[in-house]
Amino acid sequence: MRILKVGGENLASLEGRFEVDFAGGPLGAAGLFGITGPTGAGKSTLLDAVCLPLYDRTPRLSGSGGAEVGVPGEETLRSADPRSILRKGAGAGWAEVLFEGRDGRPYRARWSVRRARNAPGGRLQPQIMELHDEAGQSLGGTKTETLGRLEALLGLSFDQFCRSVLLAQGDFAAFLKARPAERAELLERITGTGLYAEL
Repeated sequence: MRILKVGGENLASLEGRFEVDFAGGPLGAAGLFGITGPTGAGKSTLLDAVCLPLYDRTPRLSGSGGAEVGVPGEETLRSADPRSILRKGAGAGWAEVLFEGRDGRPYRARWSVRRARNAPGGRLQPQIMELHDEAGQSLGGTKTETLGRLEALLGLSFDQFCRSVLLAQGDFAAFLKARPAERAELLERITGTGLYAEL
């Protein structure tokens, strides 16, 4: 599994459209890189844009349920609701990831959310998840089916993905402190050496 490109529009601190190509240009040649910048620059939002299309979850909103947030008498959301990533004042937003699956083929996953009539003051609608192969054929169907297909193509659960591919703000320490059996299982899945453990 390899992330090739990520893009989105109107997510949290990133206004308008954005795209980052991890396979080409300077990042493609870099191999390992860090995402740095001042508070509010969009570092966590970029990580959100990677996770939302793949898992409909993000590390910073990974709590279960969460407290209700919003203005009393108006629309409220649970603090862990991924739709809360939509930028304030935006009528719609999306995140898209182009990735190479475990089978070596490219896939495009897309997560989108909008308000009623795409109006900034409209009620939030349910998020939509889509998955397409390189020919543009839709894979999955319902959100649950799409998430199942994605996990099979990625070969990693959300927690494993966050601990190995995406180490968000201090999560590297959590990986290091994980039980040896958890780390071993994760490293076997990442490197594809599970065969040796079986032997």
